[in-house]
Amino acid sequence: IDKDALDAQVKERKIQEAAEKAEHERFAHDMKKNDKLMCLLEERQKNEVKDMNRALTEFHKNFQRPETRREFDLNDPQALKKDRPARVSDDDPRCTISGMQKFMGEDLNYDQRMKFQKEQLREWFLQQQKDWKNALADQKLADDLYDKFRIELDRKIMEEQRKEEESKRAVCTATKNFNRIQVAELDHKNELEKAQKNKDDMDEITCLLRGDFLSENPDQAISPWGKHNVLVNRWKGMNQEQLMAIREFQKEQALEKQRLREQERQRDAEWDRQRVQAARAQLLWERQQQRQNQVQRRELDAMNSELSQEQKAKNIYLKEEEYSNIPTEEFYAQFNTTTR
Repeated sequence: IDKDALDAQVKERKIQEAAEKAEHERFAHDMKKNDKLMCLLEERQKNEVKDMNRALTEFHKNFQRPETRREFDLNDPQALKKDRPARVSDDDPRCTISGMQKFMGEDLNYDQRMKFQKEQLREWFLQQQKDWKNALADQKLADDLYDKFRIELDRKIMEEQRKEEESKRAVCTATKNFNRIQVAELDHKNELEKAQKNKDDMDEITCLLRGDFLSENPDQAISPWGKHNVLVNRWKGMNQEQLMAIREFQKEQALEKQRLREQERQRDAEWDRQRVQAARAQLLWERQQQRQNQVQRRELDAMNSELSQEQKAKNIYLKEEEYSNIPTEEFYAQFNTTTR
């Protein structure tokens, strides 16, 4: 293992991780700063909207009060308290046609009323134009601030991208130089290993040529546990004395085997003779048993024949005694039945 190269790689990796960590921290700091700026702008926009709503509420409160509306008299909650008689005078503007208090052509305050309404409409229109211009100005200011913020943010992002590209190029350059140095070291190491391998091969060849294995030294097969043990992987064969000893031993083994075979043959012959004698004795005994069985069977048959004759004679005697005691017709009938 190339420990120096590994240590250099570890050191380079730590330097790269430290640079990446510093870059990430700087980018995080810029993001926090941008977030704070965004929060300030959003807070400012909310305050401006709140001020606009407050100004609109004040305008409605001061210039658009409910009592200034034309239909306020229909929705006035104090109408009953403010109510007056149907007609106070002849020019009372509250007199309606249905009340038959005032008729067409009797509107004496028409010019003043129309003038007042026009003046009121003009004031309303001017106030609306002023409010609209203020709202447009505030919106334009907010848009300008947002555009400036977006331009600044884009500029910072481009700057960060440029720095990141420069750091990447520096890392690539450093990695390329490190790889070049590592390749050179690897080539040098391979050359050293090749030279060492050639030297080791030559030493091995020399050792083999001068060793006991190729020179077939018979002493190399002797085991360290004694001459009677042989190392199989180094044994080159037996000499003439060993071969002659083995042949003599084989001859003795052949004679011993022949003697054992002769003994076994004699033992088998003795066993065969004993088996033949046993078989002959068994055969004689079986023949004697057969003759004894035949004699016993003849005696038993003779005894059975005598018993059968005695039984027949006894039966005839019994029948004659029985027939002598019955009439002649019954005797012939029974005799015929018996004969049938």
